[in-house]
Amino acid sequence: MKAQDIRELSVKERAEKIDDLRQEFFNLKFQLATGKIENPSRLKFIRRDIARIKTVLRETVDGDSKSVGSVKESAESTAKA
Repeated sequence: MKAQDIRELSVKERAEKIDDLRQEFFNLKFQLATGKIENPSRLKFIRRDIARIKTVLRETVDGDSKSVGSVKESAESTAKA
């Protein structure tokens, strides 16, 4: 899943997607332990998708306030020097 596709989802849809991916990840880990997994590389992609969704969620929560604050702080430190 691409980051742009994730950004187009609502917060609720992102949370549901994370839950679905976590469930799938759990099932694949279980299959790996029992030796019945068909595509072990799928684990890597699911883990990355979960991280990607969490990153986009964090951007929406903290993105605007942190970016504005850091720009102001860097401008003030430059002005003092």
